[in-house]
Amino acid sequence: MSTQLHTVLNRQISNWSVLHIKLHNFHWYVKGHQFFTLHLKFEELYTEAALHVDNLAERLLALGGKPTATIKEIVEQASVRDAEGGESAEEMVAAIVQDFRIVIQELKEGMKLAAELQDETTGDMLLGIHSGLEKHVWMLNSFLGK
Repeated sequence: MSTQLHTVLNRQISNWSVLHIKLHNFHWYVKGHQFFTLHLKFEELYTEAALHVDNLAERLLALGGKPTATIKEIVEQASVRDAEGGESAEEMVAAIVQDFRIVIQELKEGMKLAAELQDETTGDMLLGIHSGLEKHVWMLNSFLGK
């Protein structure tokens, strides 16, 4: 299988690993009148992130690749960045929307590569993640009044 596809999957593993920690940060530190709503939403999203990491890593292993599994590699390979700390509730949501947009674009590129390689299984996996993210972006933007 293509080392390019291995790279795509490892980038996703890295992104979702960063998001898993970032969403925990936001879950623990969100404040204000939207606390209960966002506390639950961030928990939902970090749980989903953990599932993506595991599923992507297992797919990569099935393809003969080696999943990224150290913090150093994750930070080097991720397109999304860790939380700054001290974000307001609205800034937290806006940051996640921006991260999800980055991941959506990379998923599209990955789906295109998977199609070129006739790897429908990987393409379908990436499409499933993409579909969920588009819904999350819509809902989070609605929360922000956009």
